Amino acid sequence: MNYDRILIRYGEMSTKGRNRSKFVEKLSNSIRGALHDFPKVIIKGNRDRTYVILNGEDGKQICERLTGVFGIQSFSPVIKTGKDLNEMKDAVLDLFKEVHHEGQTFKITTKRADKTYFMDTGELNHQFGSHILQNVPNLKVDVKKPDLNMQIEIRKEAAYISCQTIQGAGGLPAGSSGKAMLMLSGGIDSPVAGFLSLKRGLDIEGVHFFSPPYTSERAKQKVLDLAEKLSNFNGRFVVHIVPFTEIQQIIQKQIPENYTMTTTRRLMLRITDAIRAKQEALAIVTGESLGQVASQTIESMFAINEVTNTPILRPLVMMDKSDIVSLAQEIGTHDISIRPFEDCCTIFVPPSPKTKPKREKVTHYESYFDFEPYIQKAVDGIETIIVKPNSNKLDVFDELF
Repeated sequence: MNYDRILIRYGEMSTKGRNRSKFVEKLSNSIRGALHDFPKVIIKGNRDRTYVILNGEDGKQICERLTGVFGIQSFSPVIKTGKDLNEMKDAVLDLFKEVHHEGQTFKITTKRADKTYFMDTGELNHQFGSHILQNVPNLKVDVKKPDLNMQIEIRKEAAYISCQTIQGAGGLPAGSSGKAMLMLSGGIDSPVAGFLSLKRGLDIEGVHFFSPPYTSERAKQKVLDLAEKLSNFNGRFVVHIVPFTEIQQIIQKQIPENYTMTTTRRLMLRITDAIRAKQEALAIVTGESLGQVASQTIESMFAINEVTNTPILRPLVMMDKSDIVSLAQEIGTHDISIRPFEDCCTIFVPPSPKTKPKREKVTHYESYFDFEPYIQKAVDGIETIIVKPNSNKLDVFDELF
């Protein structure tokens, strides 16, 4: 017997009350994006559950994709049956025989979402457990730590039978909290900030500043590889590559050396804000962590923030570097980030950047040059790339299908 569908359970979405249908729709869209290359699947979402009907598609690969979709608390490969007791008992037994290995203990867990069903959960557990014990010799029940937990969920429309609950990514579906632009460098921090933003339901697009010939094509490819990792969480990731060489050269000539980093960050923010407006986003996300480098002191943030009224979200602002590195390793971006190809910020960093820049001073220095035409030129010259997940196949779920 093969699983014919995957039952998806909600977590935080369950608290959304009258707005829940909007979140379910966003989740269905995220699942559709993650499974874009499985054309036969059908996705059906309702207030309580979402179902992915396989229609013969590869369930192992689909399960692997679903683990990275935000908004899913947990999911289970299931078999759908009618609610006739004997039909359910036979289906439970057939599935048990397929997945059980000699010496394994088991238990039955029944959930009666349909409270009108004529048996309660205790009676149903007894019925299913007895049926298995009568038909499979030398079995042991362990209700505390079983090797195999047979799960039966009886709902209004049908019964669903499974033997494993797989943890999802949690959080909120992509796009349910609006849209923002992520300032995506090639470092460790910004991809982690992107991951945390996606988990809170933001639909994010990356903005990367590229300064050839000072930065190489390999540095650009590193950013696209990071974007590919982030695309695993919502099916796609858009990256805007900004030509930044000319502006950085002007900064080096026009701004006192110890203020070049502050001006660079201010102009990056102005360009990102312009792209944000074009893309109809409502916030900017950065990978800044308070005090980590010269441009991330509270004084620097105060001086840099002056150039925009757009909300700037800093998911990592109070995190230790070791915690950020651990999370980068967990989501698979760390080894890409440490490739030795530098971005434009590290190439042009001054020997002694100002750690406590004065807002009035940097404004004064910038007043001697009109950067606006160059900002507009950079915005008009962006290269936009849409990155989708790769199709690497993992064998995590081999035993389920």
